Amino acid sequence: MSRVCAVTGSRPNVKNLVSHANNRVKSIQLPNLQTHRVYVPELKRSVSLRLSTRALRSLKKRDNLLHFLKEQGIKI
Repeated sequence: MSRVCAVTGSRPNVKNLVSHANNRVKSIQLPNLQTHRVYVPELKRSVSLRLSTRALRSLKKRDNLLHFLKEQGIKI
């Protein structure tokens, strides 16, 4: 299963861990993805999505998935 947020599209970041001796080691920083069921009143059913916690907070603030997607500029 891919590690991508369904709404915001946030993906893993590649970073360097730099030691005191300036040795560099590649590392991956994963997004905090949670599986969440969201009720969509326009569809009259709930949808299961993998959301980052940032998207989940924004979604709870707006309280409507389709309204949130329109604000983000995502075509439905």
